[in-house]
Amino acid sequence: MNILAISGSLRARSSNTSLLRLAASVAPDDVHVELYDGLASLPHFNPDDDLDVPPPPVLELRRRVGEADGLLFCSPEYAHGVPGSLKNALDWLVASVELPGKPVASLNASPLSTYAQASLLETLTVMSTRIVREAWVTIPVGRGDVDAQGIIASPDIARATRDALEQFVRAILADRRPA
Repeated sequence: MNILAISGSLRARSSNTSLLRLAASVAPDDVHVELYDGLASLPHFNPDDDLDVPPPPVLELRRRVGEADGLLFCSPEYAHGVPGSLKNALDWLVASVELPGKPVASLNASPLSTYAQASLLETLTVMSTRIVREAWVTIPVGRGDVDAQGIIASPDIARATRDALEQFVRAILADRRPA
């Protein structure tokens, strides 16, 4: 199973990106979590540029979303919403065929980021994704939990992250079972 992890942060030492890297390291053996690192290279969304052939970074984002079995988000909160770079990526996916019905989950690294989480949930709901609520969780990551290399070594955070990822995988597998 392939999960595409998308951090809403462009910071070098982001707790959100670190949490997604941790998810990749604690994933079950049959689950590959790949971090999307193209957020900063996406052009500003313009419907005029989304005609016959969108810009290459957009095609790459859509390809990776299409190949993923699910999307795992982790985003900071800026001005009571998701960062513009993440919203921009989602805007490029609005008219795509890759996103509707795609299972999505979110790890929230800050219990104070409630507006961003609500905004992300609303946006992804409107975009017709399959929200996996049991894997839409807050796992508090403090400044001291991320070392200089961006690594989270806390066993409690690792356990909570693995539990959320396992919930997400179970939901994806349940969707695949014949009715």
